Amino acid sequence: MKPKFSIITITYNAASVIEPTLASVAAQTYRNFEYLLIDGGSSDDTVAKAQASGIEFAHIVSERDNGLYDAMNKGIKLAKGDYLCFLNAGDAFHSSDTLDKIVAAIPDGTSLPDILYGETAEVDENRNFVRMRRLQAPEKLHWTSFKQGMLVCHQAFYARRDLVPMYDLKYRLSADVDWCIKIMKRSENMVNVGFTVVDYLQNGLSLQNHRASLIERFKIMCKHYGVFSTVAHHIWFVLRAVIKK
Repeated sequence: MKPKFSIITITYNAASVIEPTLASVAAQTYRNFEYLLIDGGSSDDTVAKAQASGIEFAHIVSERDNGLYDAMNKGIKLAKGDYLCFLNAGDAFHSSDTLDKIVAAIPDGTSLPDILYGETAEVDENRNFVRMRRLQAPEKLHWTSFKQGMLVCHQAFYARRDLVPMYDLKYRLSADVDWCIKIMKRSENMVNVGFTVVDYLQNGLSLQNHRASLIERFKIMCKHYGVFSTVAHHIWFVLRAVIKK
């Protein structure tokens, strides 16, 4: 199978961090992908750097939007691939053969899995490895898995385009959690590719607004899993953090 990937990068005044992202896309040995840049009307050189990268973009959109998830919805509407891959400014594919290895991990003799997912490495602004993401991707993924927290990073979660909804814009910081759970509810075949997929830059919007992001995640989990279950799991999160210290 040679599925097509729609790689979507969301940017806003990201000239200082966009180059590693662009370079990692250009370096991919697997070439059956389209690349979309959805920019929020940057006043810096973000778009100019993308245009000068030598990458053949399927779409470059640069206009004002209503935030990160509104921009992602624009990307979904334009995408034509079999899988969506959100690779935000500053993030990068872990290696030049990441997409090749993901395709090789699809089991023989099956239709395209609903979701492909893997591990995430965290890097600093100098692209130095910091650590593996604290929450590891489970061997088997189910829509109830996120009761334990967001076990798979959004950028390491590749969903089939025909299964994805639009992001719910009432969530400003954690709509990706809600989006992933909705997709998992629609999915039957979810494949752990078994390796690190993405290098995640430690300066994301939700990290900058950590408390508000956690409150949103709590509300999302209550919606999908119920209040009692969500409260019980959050008590366990606190105990787990204390034990690990």
